[in-house]
Amino acid sequence: MNTLSADVARAPGTPASTVASPIPEAAAARPVPWLAQPRHQRIVLPVAVAIVLLAAWQWWVVAFDIPRFLVPSPVEVMKTLAKDWPLLAGALWVTVKITLLAFIASMVVGTLVAFVFVQSRLIETALFPYAVLLQVTPIVAIAPLIIIWVKDPTISLVLCATIVAVFPVISNTTLGLRSVNPGLLSYFQLNRATRLQTLWRLRIPSALPYFFAGLRISGGLSLIGAVVAEFVAGTGGTGTGLAYQILQSGYQLNIPRLFAALFLISLTGVALFGALALLSRWALGGWHESEVGQE
Repeated sequence: MNTLSADVARAPGTPASTVASPIPEAAAARPVPWLAQPRHQRIVLPVAVAIVLLAAWQWWVVAFDIPRFLVPSPVEVMKTLAKDWPLLAGALWVTVKITLLAFIASMVVGTLVAFVFVQSRLIETALFPYAVLLQVTPIVAIAPLIIIWVKDPTISLVLCATIVAVFPVISNTTLGLRSVNPGLLSYFQLNRATRLQTLWRLRIPSALPYFFAGLRISGGLSLIGAVVAEFVAGTGGTGTGLAYQILQSGYQLNIPRLFAALFLISLTGVALFGALALLSRWALGGWHESEVGQE
């Protein structure tokens, strides 16, 4: 007989008890430790590094008696943040408002420009260098002109920040709209799909990972553009952002308040990036390989 069995595989004279038995079901289903799970590591590890760095910073300032007008301790920065919160909270709202308006404007303008570019190689070849020109031109060089030409301070700051943030959306979305499967594109052409149908049902789904990657970059650049524009504008009064508070704190040697304003700017950037990462995971997590299996 040609049938195979465990007895044939076992060498002659080998006791049956020595034959490898199946792995127990409980051992196969052993739970993964809490810290070994990637979604927990993405939170715990950065927080642990932050705690170590802050503790080292606090020890260094206290041990070497560093003057507060040079480098304040983290504890003193937090105390200043709590004491000056009414002033810093108003400035934070102004900066966040400009950042969000610039981000929305860059998202809309960048997506529309990418849709135009993908319709024709000639259009992209003719206009894309000017998009690059906007990216490589320092905003500090053209921000004074924009502030002079545009009378409304908020609109001028939003425009400056939009110029800084729009290029990643244009570049990534254009690349995504062109990065379609050639076989699927041929299938659409074979079925005489219109240009609009191809765009809506093939190009846009293929471009979503590129689009969200561009948004994550654009979000941070919107905040940077807003802060730089506020520095250049240098306007005072009640409707000023965190950049103006940093300037004033530097002039007054109020370094703890300066560090508190920097902390709020950094926290805003991290929150914006995290929100966009969650949005990307929500939109792509069910079907795209860049997000599937990240839990």
